[in-house]
Amino acid sequence: MKTMTCRQLGGACDLELRGESADEVIKAQDKHLRDAVAAGDTAHEPALNDMKGRWKHPIKGMGWYKDTKKSFAALPDD
Repeated sequence: MKTMTCRQLGGACDLELRGESADEVIKAQDKHLRDAVAAGDTAHEPALNDMKGRWKHPIKGMGWYKDTKKSFAALPDD
């Protein structure tokens, strides 16, 4: 299990997101961003828009994804 923060993934806060893989952490970040914005948290809107934009621009999005996977792999286990 490893931990990354919302901010490490491009978000606006230091909420810790845990997972066994980078994909689990990314999915937790996606849910966190959607929930935060739905609750009226405007600070998370840019990160949510970036997340949505990654799927519209797959080449740029893959760069972010690969960088995130490398960062996750470099973390120590919790």
